[in-house]
Amino acid sequence: MSEIAPNKYVAVAYRLYTMDKEGERQLVEEATRQQPFQFVSGLGMTLDDFESQITPLAKDDKFDFELTPAQAYGEYEQERVISVPRSTFEIDGRLDKEYIYEGAVVPLQNADGQRFNGLIAKIGDTEVTVDLNHPLAGKTLVFEGEVTDIREATKEEITSTLKMLTGEGGCGCGCEDCGGCDDHHHEHGDHCGCGHCH
Repeated sequence: MSEIAPNKYVAVAYRLYTMDKEGERQLVEEATRQQPFQFVSGLGMTLDDFESQITPLAKDDKFDFELTPAQAYGEYEQERVISVPRSTFEIDGRLDKEYIYEGAVVPLQNADGQRFNGLIAKIGDTEVTVDLNHPLAGKTLVFEGEVTDIREATKEEITSTLKMLTGEGGCGCGCEDCGGCDDHHHEHGDHCGCGHCH
């Protein structure tokens, strides 16, 4: 793995595929030239192995590479599928079916205050099964695309990125329909191109 060059502003247009058991590619996500995926390198905004493939490139360079589950989001772990009392998701004894339904991705928080997303896998009479695995856990990822911009990040870009990562001033995704990354995933089910959501 090559070194990650820190503090570079990077914008990429890409298609992200997963590989199925037959070796066929399935398109999962796309970032276009008009709405590229943007990040500042070296700040932990994206996967380390993704950054190490991208940061040595120049503007307009094309790329096509694979990341194994170990390089991406890890193996799928059955222990991360948990049962939670249904009452956790109820308000006045009822589920808000607009937000809580099988297949919904919901923002959660543990006792330490850490925030993360969970997938509602099953809703029972007394319990809700929540899958805490990353949606791409256990998958080999294939990134195919090109660098639309790469340069040294400005001090302002680094500062605003650090604020975003620490939760100050929202996610900065610019999505008018949501209040931040968690809401964006919750409402739209995809990344918003801000980098923090990835």
